[in-house]
Amino acid sequence: MKYKAILFDMDGVLIESEFLMRHSAIQALAEWGIEAKHEDFREFTGMGEDMFVGGVAEKYGHTYTFDMKDRAYDYFGAQVKELAHVPDGVKEMLMKLHEMGFVMAVCSAADLRKVRYNIQAIGVDESIFSALVTGSDVERKKPFPDIYLEGARRIGMEPKDCLVVEDAVSGIKAAHAAGMDAVGVPTTFSKEELAERVHPEYLLNEIKELTDLFA
Repeated sequence: MKYKAILFDMDGVLIESEFLMRHSAIQALAEWGIEAKHEDFREFTGMGEDMFVGGVAEKYGHTYTFDMKDRAYDYFGAQVKELAHVPDGVKEMLMKLHEMGFVMAVCSAADLRKVRYNIQAIGVDESIFSALVTGSDVERKKPFPDIYLEGARRIGMEPKDCLVVEDAVSGIKAAHAAGMDAVGVPTTFSKEELAERVHPEYLLNEIKELTDLFA
């Protein structure tokens, strides 16, 4: 088998909570008098919540504070199980990959608090992942390779043995910069846009097809 480990981005891959995170950030920023719109967040997708929330706050002329992000997480955590969408077959796919012997890790630009909310919503035990690497664990966010290199380090794997699963242009750039192959999932960006802009080694129609790569 070519790969020994699979490093997953979270949002847009294992769970579709980008809409909910935008909605939560809009609710939070409104408390600072900011009337943000969903489209304001697109350029900051995949770059971590400090940039996701902060970039939009600054776009409207406000100084970003961590309180804005924390308030967005309050809204997010209260709604994730009801409003976030877990793609069909995600739980079963993770269990199958685990049974096949892959070492798995989450490498998300989001904070650990949000990652754990999402894992609970997916319905798998956190222990299925050998590591949870988050945006606060690295200095440079995607598209820099740091988070995937840290993921490989924590699970004791060489980059060449790791396969990254991503939905964002910045994330696939980060995987390639880390010397890893990437799987593109067309949730945030279309298959055509991912293929044209960042050339992932594999392109899926939906995340549950991931196990087909190893059939």
